[in-house]
Amino acid sequence: MATTAAPYGLKPVRRADGMPYAGATNTYLIDPAGEATNLFNGQVVIIGADGFIALATGTGADLTSNSISGTSGVGAIGVFVGCEYTNAEGQQLFAQHYPSGTANGGPIKAFVVDDPNVLFQVQLDGTGAQTIIGTNAFFAAAQSTSTGSTATGNSTSALDASGVKTAAAAFRIVEHVSDPADAFPDVLVKFNPGGHQMTNNVGL
Repeated sequence: MATTAAPYGLKPVRRADGMPYAGATNTYLIDPAGEATNLFNGQVVIIGADGFIALATGTGADLTSNSISGTSGVGAIGVFVGCEYTNAEGQQLFAQHYPSGTANGGPIKAFVVDDPNVLFQVQLDGTGAQTIIGTNAFFAAAQSTSTGSTATGNSTSALDASGVKTAAAAFRIVEHVSDPADAFPDVLVKFNPGGHQMTNNVGL
């Protein structure tokens, strides 16, 4: 039961058509000169104006001033689930956490679940009755370099349980995963069209 607040960001579970999620990702690049923020498994990321992957810094409370990407009208590209890079000792590493500032002069690969039809499991930051199904939702707090654990490599972002609404927001709540009566229920969400760069008609 989700009786403890232990958020973990977004975890891919299955597709919207009922098919299982088979682990598919696409590879994007992180700036080889070093990205300024940590990236954690389960965090939402964007393609920045420089063409590299970066952290989405908005809550997604709307599609304009509080867009998930942090830029009005622009969506996210998906959810970061790991990376491949060479550390300072010359070791090739596969990790689910990118440490901020890591630079090696060569490619730093980010693995991203960018299919807009994937459903993600996420924890609410409070109670969520059955009536939240079908509403729109957003993060309880904007993602940052510290909204994750360097020990586990996982995001610590949760959805705002009290802010669900019918107006536009980044995510649509699809179903409960745990008992709606739990203190911090887990739910399945899907990116709304305006919240995802694959379905949003606004370019960078």
